[in-house]
Amino acid sequence: MTALRVRGLGVLLPSVAAPGDTSFPDRQVHAVDGFDVRERLGRRGTSFFDRTTALAVAVCADALRDAGVEADPRQPQDRIGVVLATTLGSFRSTSDFTRETLVQERPYLVNPVLFPNTVMNCAAGQSAIRLGLRGVNATVAGGPVAFLHALRYAADVLARGYADLMVVGAAEELSPHRAWSQALARGGAGADCGESAAAFVVVRDDGTDGTDGTSVRILATAAGYGPDGRRADALSGCVRRALDRAGVAAAQVDLVVTVETATDDNGQFEVATRVLGHHPKHRQVTALFGDCDAATSAAGLAQLMLDRRAHPEEPGSTALLVAEGVDGAAAAALVRSPQCR
Repeated sequence: MTALRVRGLGVLLPSVAAPGDTSFPDRQVHAVDGFDVRERLGRRGTSFFDRTTALAVAVCADALRDAGVEADPRQPQDRIGVVLATTLGSFRSTSDFTRETLVQERPYLVNPVLFPNTVMNCAAGQSAIRLGLRGVNATVAGGPVAFLHALRYAADVLARGYADLMVVGAAEELSPHRAWSQALARGGAGADCGESAAAFVVVRDDGTDGTDGTSVRILATAAGYGPDGRRADALSGCVRRALDRAGVAAAQVDLVVTVETATDDNGQFEVATRVLGHHPKHRQVTALFGDCDAATSAAGLAQLMLDRRAHPEEPGSTALLVAEGVDGAAAAALVRSPQCR
């Protein structure tokens, strides 16, 4: 994999709140406070944005602005692409549209204007249209591992010269539909449902350390699959391959970022530490921001960057991001801050 340098960040992270809505399960949720698409993006063209799309467009715009890149649909950028990670797009839009086909009079008089929101690549498409990005446009569906796969996809695009810059991100909305789906699938256990969105402007890494003390590098990613009880083997294999591809010694990893779906579950961390041979610091993203599905790892990477920007004077570090899906999918990525050797 071609290493990546992150040039820009856009992020919306949640805080803990009571649902305040009886349509949610009776448990806490993690919601992005005060986000209003009209305030952020204006009224024009946003009337039919679902929340997933609105969150995604907002963070993509913020990431480009942070990177110093002009984003204007009147001056399209042919060499900037977008790849967003998702679980299945907007759960609410898909569920509501499906319900309409069941309750409306025949021949199923649903509102056709709502249909685009049911397509899982709606957020990536609208981000490109809104920001004038005419490069590669893709959506990677894969639940908790999707964002790490999206990083790998972006690296391949840049390595093959299909784009000069890629906006890589993920967005998941909070809705009763997602909250009930998670609660029922896990028998009421697991982390609280959360929403978040993060986007990163990435370029091919030139191998030199940044001078501002705040940028990070994605050194390597790896993906695997371990069905039928072999998830631990798949994840450990991902960690080993990421270390090998990056040329990083296991002893250099000083933080492991995991996305377990239960706050008392340390399974991913335990697998990683067996491969590393030591116990680095552990950050469980779902304990901070709830279970944000495809956006969980993106939120974890965003938090690393925010920490770095808040404390640029601190020594650099190497973090290992790992994730597992319920189907046996696994992924890992190595992230290094600038001063670390």
